[in-house]
Amino acid sequence: MAQDSHRHTAIYALHDNVAYIRGDENGVKAYDANDHEVAYDSDAVEAKATQVEADENLAALRVERNKRLVETDYWDASDTPVMSQAQIEYRQALRDITTSATSLGDVTWPTAP
Repeated sequence: MAQDSHRHTAIYALHDNVAYIRGDENGVKAYDANDHEVAYDSDAVEAKATQVEADENLAALRVERNKRLVETDYWDASDTPVMSQAQIEYRQALRDITTSATSLGDVTWPTAP
């Protein structure tokens, strides 16, 4: 089950007329600007919330991947020797990390040479 913040983001994404959301132990209700309750499909919201969470996880993975790439950018600077094959393969493995991992929790980072 998705987090409340993801669920809220999903409701806003699926219903552009929602002005605010209120929730308690009995559930979440969405309202328009005139304080009228906006009906929504819970299954559609849950599916969208799951996608929102997956997108956030992938974005966090890319941030860490990009940080690791930046840390090796000097390998390819014009005033340094040509990169070794191991360095080239490491940087390519970093670029390809999102084909095998979807979050920081399921990534296996390549070992830097």
